[in-house]
Amino acid sequence: MIDKIRALPDLPGVYQYFDKNNKLLYIGKAKNLKNRVKSYFRFTPTLHPNPNLSPRIFKMISEAVDLRYIVVESENDALILENSLIKQLKPKYNILLRDDKTYPYIYIDLDEKFPRLEITRKVIKGNIKYFGPFSSGARELLDTIYETIPLVQSKSCLKGKKACMFYQLKKCLAPCEDKILSYEYSKLVDEAIDLIQNKEKVLKLLEEKMMKFAENLQFEEAKIYRDRIKAIKSAELFSHVDLAKVDNLDLFYTEIIEKKAIIIRLFIRNGKVISSDNSIINLQNNDDLNEIYKRVILDFYSSETPLTSNKILVANDFNDRDILSTTLSKKFNKKISIITPTTKERKNLINICKLNAKEIIKNQPKTNIYEELQKYFNLSNTPYKIEIFDTSHMQTQARVGSKVVWHNGFKKDEYRHYNLENKDEYSMMRELLTKRAESFDKLSPPDLWLIDGGVAQINIAKEVIESVGIDIDILGIAKEKIDAKAHRAKGGAEDKIYSFDGVHKLGKNHKLLQFLQKLRDEAHRFAISFHRKQKRKQDKEIELLKVKGIGEAKLKRLLDYFGSFEEIKKAKLEDLVKIIDKKTAQNLVEK
Repeated sequence: MIDKIRALPDLPGVYQYFDKNNKLLYIGKAKNLKNRVKSYFRFTPTLHPNPNLSPRIFKMISEAVDLRYIVVESENDALILENSLIKQLKPKYNILLRDDKTYPYIYIDLDEKFPRLEITRKVIKGNIKYFGPFSSGARELLDTIYETIPLVQSKSCLKGKKACMFYQLKKCLAPCEDKILSYEYSKLVDEAIDLIQNKEKVLKLLEEKMMKFAENLQFEEAKIYRDRIKAIKSAELFSHVDLAKVDNLDLFYTEIIEKKAIIIRLFIRNGKVISSDNSIINLQNNDDLNEIYKRVILDFYSSETPLTSNKILVANDFNDRDILSTTLSKKFNKKISIITPTTKERKNLINICKLNAKEIIKNQPKTNIYEELQKYFNLSNTPYKIEIFDTSHMQTQARVGSKVVWHNGFKKDEYRHYNLENKDEYSMMRELLTKRAESFDKLSPPDLWLIDGGVAQINIAKEVIESVGIDIDILGIAKEKIDAKAHRAKGGAEDKIYSFDGVHKLGKNHKLLQFLQKLRDEAHRFAISFHRKQKRKQDKEIELLKVKGIGEAKLKRLLDYFGSFEEIKKAKLEDLVKIIDKKTAQNLVEK
């Protein structure tokens, strides 16, 4: 490796360290590759780690035996490439954030004659006014506004040119029939905007409705409003904060407490905190604040946000602050400053964040099943985020796969269904896992894959993972097999856990087994529900084809050749007659 270090260019780029097993350890960026990489080492009398390194990086360099690098045009390009590769390749010693969510905004198109309030997570072209971001409660807030103020309730209303049931219910004043003039409607819009900016009014309205339903013993309806209040209030942790100046700030606070990084985000508009959010990163190593701040800010602004503040307030200074500011300024085509607090009001915000960080950590559960999983199954990472895979079919029909995600609870917005082409269970699993691996650049890899299957399936998973150069732990869960058949003991299934260390038979009351069974059962439920849906769809297709004279044998030949019903529908006559007789083919292509 010493020869590679000496041959490094004086150019910006990204560097990667690998261990003796060719596993990726760390990705970094540099303004000058030669100077940056050399700073990790001492060269006398032999090559060894620089003693001034942090404990985490010192340990990484001690394991590194190979170095690779990519040259780019600027430090800005290096920062962007570094962030993309970290999310995609999940190096052992880099910080990988698990919160890929985007924040919704409420917006209104002021070019429309009778505009509506809607929700977006991306930039909309036009004369748009945005409100947000909202960490939670945006939909609940909007529902309350539409219940309270008779705005146009649906996009299709104005197109209809005729008053609909919303007019009858007195929820809309029928601008479609010119029953309200645009200047009168604009007053309603102003009322709606006032409610967005004064959530206290919204909460008061909701509480009044909730109490009215409760007094009338309509508890189901009261529960709806209770939940709506809870959703809106959950973003109001700092609602009492009112800055002396009319300021627009995005604030990021992070602190490392007990091997956990607590991250607090505050969104301040016109001097008021409009929403707040927090998350916890469970650290695999002792990490530094510089990398945490860099990753948190880059991930939050990974796509163009509808309303980005010109000022980003951070609690601590960090090494990459200037290049981050430059990168974001170029991305959003406006000057964006990353600043530390200097005024009394801003320092007070940081102190409030600090107090809340300690409370959030204090309220975390003490027992950690993830650390127990890592220890019991000898995993390389603590499996805070787990993806679970299952496949389903019926005599090769409706071949589907499912992915469900666990990250301190089931993350249903990350669930995925897959239609599969292959026919046997092993090829189906390989196809499913390959499809997921191909999307690592869009959604970062987890810490653990849990596969519904045994030795064969986890070996397939290993081959897929190694083919893309990612380091993910793998476990399988399958029922005990006797004479090659799944065996169910009286009173419950005898599940075994498969790892690369061997087969593990835990007692049926073992909490690790019960946890993994819970994950597997959810993946199975999700796969079966999609399989049934696809099966019903295919059964309908088969019935339609029977009407056209397609029997079972012909259908099998068609599916074997074209692969799916959709492709059969799109097939041309000259292709169909290669498989079936001309008369049947003509019936098939006739609409």
